[in-house]
Amino acid sequence: MGQTLKCISPIDGSVYAERAVLSLQAAQDVTARARTAQKGWAARPLQERIDLVMAGVAAVGAMNDEIVPELAHMMGRPVRYGGEFGGFNERASHMAEIAETALADIKVSEDERFKRYIKRVPHGVVFVVAPWNYPYMTAINTVAPALIAGNTVVLKHATQTLLVGERMAQAFHAAGVPEDVFQNVFLSHDVTNDLIAGNAFDFVNFTGSVGGGQAMERAAAGTFTGVGTELGGKDPGYVMEDADLDAAVDTLIDGAMFNAGQCCCGIERIYVHESLYDEFVAKAVEIVKGYTLGNPMDEATTMGPMANVRFAAEVRAQITEAVAEGAKAHIDIMAEDDGGAYLTPQILTDVTHKMRVMRDESFGPVVGIMKVASDEEAIALMNDSEFGLTASLWTCDLDRAARVGDQIETGTVFMNRADYLDPSLCWTGCKNTGRGGGLSVIGYQNLTRPKSYHLKKVAG
Repeated sequence: MGQTLKCISPIDGSVYAERAVLSLQAAQDVTARARTAQKGWAARPLQERIDLVMAGVAAVGAMNDEIVPELAHMMGRPVRYGGEFGGFNERASHMAEIAETALADIKVSEDERFKRYIKRVPHGVVFVVAPWNYPYMTAINTVAPALIAGNTVVLKHATQTLLVGERMAQAFHAAGVPEDVFQNVFLSHDVTNDLIAGNAFDFVNFTGSVGGGQAMERAAAGTFTGVGTELGGKDPGYVMEDADLDAAVDTLIDGAMFNAGQCCCGIERIYVHESLYDEFVAKAVEIVKGYTLGNPMDEATTMGPMANVRFAAEVRAQITEAVAEGAKAHIDIMAEDDGGAYLTPQILTDVTHKMRVMRDESFGPVVGIMKVASDEEAIALMNDSEFGLTASLWTCDLDRAARVGDQIETGTVFMNRADYLDPSLCWTGCKNTGRGGGLSVIGYQNLTRPKSYHLKKVAG
């Protein structure tokens, strides 16, 4: 009997979906069909590829009434938030809008003797390994521009959101994207490794854990296959003495707690100037005490369970260790906290960087808040991390934010906002958050390769 992947619903621990994985031979057949289909797809006019991709995006939107409760069952996000189509559509639309310019030839020179230019040409077959926390939005970051650029795509989704890839493939195929151009697969780790090591793909984009990213790079070693990664995070917020306090509290706490804290660029640690610290903490605690933890299918629920019991166990362990080491927990255990996937959101003070909760990725509804006296102290603390995805700065002084931002080891600097992915900007990280960049013009550069033309004219 073959191996199966099971999505265990965090709502009640039941098996919500189950799919058989492909054998190595069947998976190789998938990638072979993708490779065969790629040249014909790339030969289509750019506008035709754009139109087909955007029709696929619209077809996903037409499924939203089914997708929203499906996501609640698979990973616990409350139905009241309405799914991901807004961001999904925004990202794909932007990449469609900039495609002609981003993929245009780079003209170097032309005279009576030579014509010289650089083209952007597709890699070939792009493998997208997408995570469960925002399964549609994270996938479309690469799927849309890869297809538009003329690549074929093989999508492998996380087991926790097993049905997302099927939904996307169904929608795109119904919109006219050929089946071999965009394929969804269910794979074991071993088969995934063998495909990458066997040069089945021309580019791999992985979003997930640091360990997962390392496994992708090890599999690709020696193949010269490009690997783009977005891995762990421990994103900081810094509230300066001139900040709009109410806006800072509302945005940073929402950034820490939304989606049960399971956001790639969620806020996991906050540094507040000593003049605002006490008021910030009081307001933050009041907000979190107002959350309703419960079944995500209930419209009254503002925080659902974490996606998996083991994810919640790690957050509980970090909180318990921190309290044992001197941290103060401000939120009493909620009645709905079952010791499993349903977890009380928590605010911690009296924390230090010796505590795991301020060093390790939590990826759950907990945030530590520390008092600082200066920009220099805040910068040192923000940089005291193995990760670097985003940082959120709160001040009325744009020049100050830019100066501080220049000194932070991060992929994105926000001023007076947080936890947002702007498709016009490159989505990238540094340190153990990974390498590469998605979206924006740079996203197209990473999903294509340069090809130079040096054409000598024959004298007439």
